[in-house]
This record gives sequence, C-alpha cells and structure tokens, in this order.
Amino acid sequence: MKKLTTLLLALVAGAGTMFASNTSVDGIWYNFDDGNLTAEVTYRGDYSSAWEEYSGEVVIPSSVTYNDKTYIVTSIGDDAFYRCHGLTSVTIPNSVTSIGDVAFSYCSGLTSLSVEAGNTVYDSRNNCNAIIKTSTNTLIFGCQNTTIPNTVTSIGEYAFYNCIYLTSVTIPNSVTSIGNLAFRGCTGLTSLSVKAGNTVYDSRNNCNAIIKTSTNTLIWGCQNTTIPNSVTSIGDDAFAYCSGLTSVTIPNSVTSIGLNAFNRCSGLTAVTIPNSVTTIGSYAFYGCSGLTSVTIPNSVTSIGLSAFEGCSGLTSVTIPNSVTTIGSYAFSGCSGLTSVTIPNSVTSIGSSAFFNCTGLTSVTIPNSVTSIGGGAFRNCTGLTSVTIPNSVTSIGLNAFNRCSGLTAVTNYATTPQSINSNVFEYVNKSTCVLNVPKESVSLYQAAEVWKEFTNIMGVDVPEEPIETIEGDYTIYYVDKESQDLYNHVVTLYVPVAPAIEGFTFIGWQTVSSMLSEGITIQAVYQSNIPTNAPAVYTNPANPAQKLIKNGNVYILTDDKTYTITGQQVK
Repeated sequence: MKKLTTLLLALVAGAGTMFASNTSVDGIWYNFDDGNLTAEVTYRGDYSSAWEEYSGEVVIPSSVTYNDKTYIVTSIGDDAFYRCHGLTSVTIPNSVTSIGDVAFSYCSGLTSLSVEAGNTVYDSRNNCNAIIKTSTNTLIFGCQNTTIPNTVTSIGEYAFYNCIYLTSVTIPNSVTSIGNLAFRGCTGLTSLSVKAGNTVYDSRNNCNAIIKTSTNTLIWGCQNTTIPNSVTSIGDDAFAYCSGLTSVTIPNSVTSIGLNAFNRCSGLTAVTIPNSVTTIGSYAFYGCSGLTSVTIPNSVTSIGLSAFEGCSGLTSVTIPNSVTTIGSYAFSGCSGLTSVTIPNSVTSIGSSAFFNCTGLTSVTIPNSVTSIGGGAFRNCTGLTSVTIPNSVTSIGLNAFNRCSGLTAVTNYATTPQSINSNVFEYVNKSTCVLNVPKESVSLYQAAEVWKEFTNIMGVDVPEEPIETIEGDYTIYYVDKESQDLYNHVVTLYVPVAPAIEGFTFIGWQTVSSMLSEGITIQAVYQSNIPTNAPAVYTNPANPAQKLIKNGNVYILTDDKTYTITGQQVK
C-alpha cells in the first residue's frame, strides 16, 4: 500500500460531494468531505518525505473546524501513520468507525494506543493497546505489550507487522485464524504462547510457533524454534525476517517449504532439508546472507524463483539429479559460490539463475539442458570456462554478458545457435578461445556473433555416457586398449546416492576397477558437523544404511552392492 495511491484517490470527488484534501489543522492532516461534513485523518501527501510527519503523542479529536465549518472525524485513512517511527502513542476518539489498511505499519516506536469508551467498532478491551473490529471480533492492529482478549476470534493481516520491540505474545484459544504476515518483521519476538484448548493453532513441544493443525502447516515461527514432527509443510513467510534465527531443523514430515519461508533470515548459517521435501518455494531463503552450506535432497524436483538469491555466504551447492528446473534468480547474487554441480536431470536454467555469482570459476552444463535463460550467468566475472552441450538449442539474451574472465567457451552444438550480440558482450573475444566440433568450425566462422571470436578451435566431441539404473551395467569404453579405470577414466551415470540427514554426498569412489573382476563403487559422504561426527552412523530413515568413518570422509555400506561389468566396443 503506497501513500501516493491514497493521495490520488483522495483527490477524486464523489457525485455532488466536495473534498478538501491533505489539509493540516493543529498538526494533523485531514481529507474533508464538505457534503457530509466528515473528516478522515491522512498524511501530508508528499510521498517522498511524509514518512516521519507524526511523532510523539497524537490525540485525534472527535471533530475539527476548518474554514468556519465543523467536521466529524469518522475515519483514519490508508497509510495515515505509515512509517512514523517517532510516533509513541495515539488516542482515537469514539467517532472513528473505520481504520484503513496499513494505517500504523512500521510505527516501530508506538507503545500505547487508546480507543475511547463507547466506540462500537473498535476498542481496546482489557488494556490491550490494540484495535479490535468488534463487528467481526478481529484484531487488526496491535503494538508491543499487547494482551489479546479472549473475545478475539481472528488476528487480521499485518496486525503486528514490523513491531520490532514486540517480545512476547499470548494468543487466546478463542482465536481460530491468523492473517497473512500478521507477525512479519517482529525481529524481537522470542516467545509466543497459544493457550491450551486451541484446536486450530498450537505450540507443541514448546516450539514458539503457530501451527495450523487442520492442515499441519507451520505458519509462523520465531528464533529458537523447534519444528515438531506433526508439521507437514512450512507456510509462506513462516520465518521471514527472523534475523535472530541461527539454525533450524526441518523434520522428515515436511514435504514443502513455502514462499518467503526463511526470507532474510540473515543469522541462519546452515540448514539441512530432509529428503521428504519435494518443493522449495520462491524466495524461500532469499537474503540469507549468513548461510554457508545447504543440502538439497534428491526428493526435490524444482528450485523456485529467487529461492537462494542473495545468499552471499554460500560457497558451494550440489543440486541433486531429481531437479528438473532451476528457477529464475534461484542463486542470483551468491557471490561466494565457487562451484556448482548441475545434474543431467535439469532441462532448463532460468533467467538470471546465477546472475552476479562473481566467485563462480567454471561451470559445465549437462546434456539434458535445452535452454539457458536470459542473463543466466551474467556478471559472473570469475568464470573462466564454460561448456555448452549439443542439447542446448536456445541461449537467452545476456546469458554470459560481462563474464569478463572467460578464457575458454566450449560449444558442442553441431549447428551454431542463433544468439543476440549481447550474449557474450564484454567478453574479450580476441583472447577467449571458442572450442567447437571439428566438422563445424567453418559454420561458426560464418555465424553471426560466434564469428567475432578470433580463435575458433576444432575439437572432438566426447562420447555420450550411457545413463543407467541400479544393478549390473555394461560400460562402453572410448579407448579399446583400456582394460581398467586406473589408466583411462570412464564417465558413467551411477545410481542416485541416498540423502542422509547431517551428511553431504561427495561422490562415488572405485573399489575394484579391473574389467575381469567387475567394477565396484562406493558412495562417499562428508559430515556437516565434523567435530561431532561419530565413527559409525546409522541412517534413522533406513537402519540398513550405515556410514563408516574413513579418515575425513564416510563410506556408505548397506544391503546393496553396486557392481558393474564391462565390455569393449571400440
């Protein structure tokens, strides 16, 4: 809600009614309705400088005289006291029958709000320093030190929005619904109590959170929150702006993480997402600048818009091969990100997905990707090499714009893609080598934009690896003289390693590589908390799976052995 919008609306007159807008009388701004002789409390109307116009104690009169006319004050308009940080108390007369949207939003210093006795629409029962719409028993505004009476059945949207000094709230069991963003921005809130008997919201296991038990959705949590196993989803904005939140354990019962769920939790340093989660919502971890590591399980199929945007402390991320889509701006601004593994399950990389990842040095795009979104790697100034597979048919505008550190671009497409001139803008094409299939050199030398590269080199296109499933496989060797993996590396798609909470999968290691004996591989893991890592760890989700410590890493042993037999084909 913007003050400018309200100003424009206030200037529009109804049929037969005259308005005098944004007029100050005794330090309070009003819109006057000459036809009905009523007044609405508003603001000065200059959007660029009106935020701090009210401060200290404000007493709104029941009537006001202007140009020899007396007007009854009946309403407080939208945004009337918006962002008045210096406002400490407001007294509202019983003549007021409506209060507009966001009327007291961002009034961080407001500690007292009084509504005169007799007001039949809004009151402050039980000295709760709040505004309650008695016609619907909805609390629509509360400041710090608020006690919610048990007459209230619902807490409206934005009710405590940005009350940074609010430290605790007790919600009576009469409340059956809580509006969106009701506690957003309450960075000082450390305790939230829901009285026994509440059948819609509770705080099981002393989790200092609100859980909608009808859908098992956590809709709000503050710092030091333990999410109980009864929760199946983390709702939109659940922990948004909880800057004091340093760690969170998400139970295996959770299947989805909602929009803005951990938005701007700048104190959050690590999070493990269990393999029960299938969806990471848009902006879920946006602006979590303190986040240094994140484990995305192989149950996740999509990473939402701006899901990890602005996570500048994130140094590495492994995207599991269950993910098919990397959303726009998903990792934008992750300046500390030095490496990223994109699996062969991904078919599209969203626009600006890795925009401004200045620490990223190299990236290999898998052969499953058919399109690279506009600005996908724009301003990745640390990027020195990139490999584009022949599956890519579309490269969006500015995809590698300002990647000034590029020294090698390898494009395995037999026919050059048609691209805009800004795709490689600010890349030094006289020093950056363009590697292309040997048989396609002349095509690239004649193609628009591609021909601007001075050094276009012909290279062999590597053999496509054979994708496999769990079991025994046939390996197709490139070098017919090779009999083992010690002399020649063979790329093979192996089974998906199981996600184990508290550990990050590093990769597969070869145990036996002689062709005559078959090839046995083991899954290697790294503990997320090395100092507390046990010698043997049993996966609670699957007791058959055990991790055995081997130096600084762990080896997975379970009831399955990945043995591979091979034959020469060349």
